[in-house]
Order: sequence, then structure tokens, then C-alpha cells
Amino acid sequence: MRQNNQSGAGVSISKWRVFCCNRRAKISLIVFLAILAISMMANILANDKPLLVKYRGEFYFPLLKTYTDLDFGGDFPTPADYADPYLRQNIENNGWLFMPPIPFSFNTIDMEMDKPTPAAPSRRHWLGTDDEGRDILARILYGLRLSMVFAFLLTFFSSLIGIAAGAIQGYFGGKPDILMQRFIEIWDSLPQLFILIIVSSIFQPSFWTLLTILLFFSWTALTGMVRAEFMRARNFEFVKAARVLGVGNLRIIYRHILPNALVSAVTFIPFILSDAVVALTALDFLGLGLSHEYPSLGDLVRQGKDNLQAPWIGISIFLVLSLLLTLLIFIGEGVRDAFDTRKNHR
Repeated sequence: MRQNNQSGAGVSISKWRVFCCNRRAKISLIVFLAILAISMMANILANDKPLLVKYRGEFYFPLLKTYTDLDFGGDFPTPADYADPYLRQNIENNGWLFMPPIPFSFNTIDMEMDKPTPAAPSRRHWLGTDDEGRDILARILYGLRLSMVFAFLLTFFSSLIGIAAGAIQGYFGGKPDILMQRFIEIWDSLPQLFILIIVSSIFQPSFWTLLTILLFFSWTALTGMVRAEFMRARNFEFVKAARVLGVGNLRIIYRHILPNALVSAVTFIPFILSDAVVALTALDFLGLGLSHEYPSLGDLVRQGKDNLQAPWIGISIFLVLSLLLTLLIFIGEGVRDAFDTRKNHR
């Protein structure tokens, strides 16, 4: 058992070394992880609430708790508006407040602008504003986080269902394989766009609703590949020996065949991630995706199209999407090389 564990660890190290030999993939992974980490800290980097407030000797954490105007010497029991000059002056006279580097959230409308919207990049808005006066950089940070969380969840669940379906088809074969294959062929022929139009006309899709709808059509991405691997491996000698020894089908699938089938499936994960990001962006651009309550990269693409007189909107979102998708493609190429047995031998 110890030798098997050491052998598995050695294979993993060998694949990681092959991945690192692809300098483009290694740099892309580092940049992607940095972008992911920055986007996950969007609430800290871009927010219209202070990170920390000291008022009359006491500390307040507006990001963790909602305070009212009365807590800082105001007159109304409404949530504190930290952009209000009177409230800010009252806090500064009795303490201090520490604002994020970008003092705007994704839905914050700048009421103190002296220029018509969309406003060009400035010291106040580093990438400018959209046609509603919202900071573009803040919307990009929140939109990246939303897109990546959506893509990771969609990729995980669709891969889980697709691998399970392909394993059942390839291992058992016969009638289960034929029936499931005919069902997949019919299911893939359904007009996905029309179904989304019908659903969006009935009610406004939320995050989980849209994730479920896309999951219905994306789970077949890995089914054919896993099915072929199981069909090839079910006739191997070690599988036949396990059956003779009385090992159950589920244990054979999980312990003996699935690890080999995952080798080819894992190489497509980054490409499925990029497809999920593109799908969400395209649906939001067409108005079939998330509502305006969500920060969306597709909404910025739409605003760039509608406001050609403000090129900073289109240029910003084009560079962000191009960089994100390029990084995922390069990472996918590195993962593919890492699982290539010929390059591992080298």
C-alpha cells in the first residue's frame, strides 16, 4: 500500500513538472489565480461602505453589520449613507473612517459627478462610468467573481453528471447504453436558446435558476469521452479478475476504471470553464440572463455596444474577457500536455 501511494505521488509530481515545463501555461495559471483572488476580495477592494470606522472611541465594521444614521449622530433610523457629506463630517469630527481603494460598489450611482454619464476615466473613476453613473472597475471586479463562481459550479455539476452517465453507458453497455445514447441525441437536439427565451419570458431568471437551466444542456460535454474510456477498459484483465473475485460493479467502476477515464476528462475542464463564462456573458448580453440586480460582464458588453461614443466601456470589458478566456485556454493546453503519457516519459 505504501508503494502504491508513493507511486501515485510520483505520477502526480511528474505531471506537475510537465505542466510547469509549459512556461505559457504556468504563467497563465499564476495570473489566473491572482485574478481569481482579487475578484474574491471585491467587497474589500470596491465598496461604498467603510472597512473600519472609529466613532467616539468605539470601532464599527460596516461590511459585517448594517448601522443606522442614528449610530453616527444622525436624525433618522435608516441605514447609514457614508457618501452623505454631513454624516462623513460628523464621523471625522469624532473619529475617522477607512474607505476601500475604490469607494464604489457595483450598484453605486455616483451622485456627485459634475460630468454627464457615461463619464471618461478619471482619478475618481479609474475606468470611467457606465450610462447610469456606476463605476466600471467595481462592476468588473464583482462581475468577474460572479462569472467565475457560476462557471466553477456549472463545470463541477455538469462534469459530475456527465461522468456518471458516461460510466453507466460504457460499463454496462447493451440496452442501457443504447437507450441512454438515443436520449442524449434527442436531448442535444433541443433548441437551448428557444427554451431560455421561453423561461425568461415567464419570469426573470435568478443565479440558481439560470445555473439549473444551463446544467440541463451542459452535462453531456464529457459523456461521450467517458463512455468510450469505460468501453475500452471494461475488457481489461484486471477488470475481469475483479469480477471473478466477486467485486461489485460500483466498486469496479469507482476504484478500477474511473481513475483511468478521468485522465482524458480532466484535460477538458478548463475548456468547459471558458465555455461557461462565454455562455453566461452571452445570455446577459442578449437580455436572457441575470437581472440588473447582479453585476454582469455581459451587461457591460451590452453597454459598450449601446455607447459607442464612450469607447472605454467596450475596450475595458473586451480586454478583461480576452485575458480571462486566453488564460483558461493556455491552462487547458498545459493540463493536456501534463496528462500526455509521451511527454511524461520525456
